[in-house]
Amino acid sequence: MGWKTYPCHSLLAPRHYARSAVLWIIIYLISKYCVARVIAIHIRQTFCKPLFISLAFVFGIIIFLFNGLPKLMTPTVLERVKQDGELVVYTRNSPATSYEGPDAPAGLEYDMAKLFADELGVKLTMIIPETLGDILEGVRDGTAHFAAAGLTVTEEREKEFRFGPAYQEITEQLLYHGDNPKPKNLSKLGGGTLEVVAGSSHEERLIYLKNVIKDLNWISVKDQETEDLMQLVADEIIDYTIADSNEVALNKPFYLKLRVAFDVSEPQKLAWMFPQGEDDSLYNEAVKFFERIQENGELTRMIERAYGHVDNLNYVGTIVFRRHIAQRLPAYEDMFRKYAKKHNLDWRMLVAIGYQESLLNAEAVSPTGVRGLMMLTRKTSKEMGIKDRRDPEGSIKGGARYFAKTLKRMPAEIAEPDRTWLALAAYNVGFYHVEDARKITEKRGLDPNKWIDVKTSLPLLAQRKWHKDTKYGYARGWEPVRYVENIRSYYDILRRDDEATESDDEELDVFDILPSVL
Repeated sequence: MGWKTYPCHSLLAPRHYARSAVLWIIIYLISKYCVARVIAIHIRQTFCKPLFISLAFVFGIIIFLFNGLPKLMTPTVLERVKQDGELVVYTRNSPATSYEGPDAPAGLEYDMAKLFADELGVKLTMIIPETLGDILEGVRDGTAHFAAAGLTVTEEREKEFRFGPAYQEITEQLLYHGDNPKPKNLSKLGGGTLEVVAGSSHEERLIYLKNVIKDLNWISVKDQETEDLMQLVADEIIDYTIADSNEVALNKPFYLKLRVAFDVSEPQKLAWMFPQGEDDSLYNEAVKFFERIQENGELTRMIERAYGHVDNLNYVGTIVFRRHIAQRLPAYEDMFRKYAKKHNLDWRMLVAIGYQESLLNAEAVSPTGVRGLMMLTRKTSKEMGIKDRRDPEGSIKGGARYFAKTLKRMPAEIAEPDRTWLALAAYNVGFYHVEDARKITEKRGLDPNKWIDVKTSLPLLAQRKWHKDTKYGYARGWEPVRYVENIRSYYDILRRDDEATESDDEELDVFDILPSVL
């Protein structure tokens, strides 16, 4: 991603030569007609008053043509976006906004902006500037068409920007390290260091509260993101920071020592930020877009995709997961990578399945007779050509092949990531039970291709009034729901940890691996 500058579109730019020629012809013809009309009137009438009225009328038309008509003929922002074939959006790199997923960009802001661009029929270009201030400046000067960056609607920002419809509500929360005493309020920080991002809504909040809490002090940083400051608190480098509740929810599995002390704001709205100006074309189109996705349920589905699993894994569960991964995964990691690559799967997803199935215990046995690291049934093992389910490599090989097969069996109309979530449910409860749940979903007037809708139907397979009319009957439908959400949580942790490791490796300097010389 890089910076891109969009020049002003002049009426006399090459693309508008034809329009300009037509305009001047029109002006010439109308002026000629009007002058002729004035002369005719002057000949017929000897009084000056009609002459002056006619001249005023003529010059009024000419002024309109020179000033008003060019404006009418200048393309709107929306028209220029469609002509250029590109929508330029500023964002932030964050799990709550936009980030690079295993196969493609992901995040709530990316999903919404991509759908908006698709509906406009143009390419989406998302740019991540270095600082929040750069995002605001880019929207202000028109370098970007708008910002989709998890920005809070504030009174100060509304003075110079326009915000689209709100799509989410958050609260601003004070964070501290769990090994330290919990502060009771902002006046009881005990001299600890509080850092926030410069120009953020968090800084605006503190400036407002400074009027009440006179001894409230903080440090504003320009070259850090909120997530960076959360890391500094977790590492006990600083004492406090402020973050939005949605970012806290997404990041809590990764910063286990972070704690929320209290809310420092009432519920706040998040929305896209547009530049001020007379041209409302793109803004109005965005308003219509949000009305549509709110009405058809797509906004709810995208929010579920981003946040549906965040409350699934508690603190203790996260601690246990990390301990097991550290202790058990090294023995099997190469096997997971090998068979994931063979079947074009994400190896971290395969690990998450293995952990959910057996806690990565090769000797695991369930009361129903499934066993091994991937907990394969006898039937599945035979089908996958696995002779010994207790053999870790054989189990991983069979599990990878079976999941890849299940993924391919899902109907073609199911897109990612819903395809993966539904395939995971099928891995757990069986393909045909998931198909029954999809039919129930359709009967309920919901979308059978969306996990957010199907997961509300799966538990109904345990109710007679629903399963009696299905082809495959009763199933403990709540189990695949919990199964999928657990795997989503494990996968997020594995992905983030793996990406952090790769980033550290890239930054490793040669002097970091040489012995120190005194």
